[in-house]
Amino acid sequence: MHRLARIASLALAAASPAIAQQRPAPDRGPEPLRFQFLGPANGGRISAASGIPGDTLTYYFGAASGGVWKTTDGGNTAVPISDSLPVQAIGALALAPTEKNTIWIGTGEAWAIRDADVMGDGVYKSTDAGKTWVHMGLESTGRIGKIIVHPSNPDVVWVCALGRATGAQQERGV
Repeated sequence: MHRLARIASLALAAASPAIAQQRPAPDRGPEPLRFQFLGPANGGRISAASGIPGDTLTYYFGAASGGVWKTTDGGNTAVPISDSLPVQAIGALALAPTEKNTIWIGTGEAWAIRDADVMGDGVYKSTDAGKTWVHMGLESTGRIGKIIVHPSNPDVVWVCALGRATGAQQERGV
């Protein structure tokens, strides 16, 4: 009888969840891609985003009416880096390919989707990853939709300026 009780207790122990949890799970490969929330909870519509090549955790986001945000943990958290600017509507954002700390932003909500679009005051540049900003021009443009940084010179950019969508304007174009 004693031997039968011992065999029964060993069988129960082998089938217990604690023992089962110690077995390695079968390799199912990588998780499938899925939509997920990234970035600031109250940042608004993201109008532009850019990451640092080779750094899978650091990204910059420009919000249509909520400034520029930076994440260093792959989007789990983000901090605002443009609160010192007089305008918070971001239409474009680009990082210099040769200088990871150089960020260019174009202000103004580039999507003219409603009557109350948020206007900007031109283009800004940061050479210290968003700690400080310098106004670079195009004050009267109103809306910047795209910025492309020269592939080898971080001081040269092409700017797509929508301008004021409801009338004539001199500062419009590339």
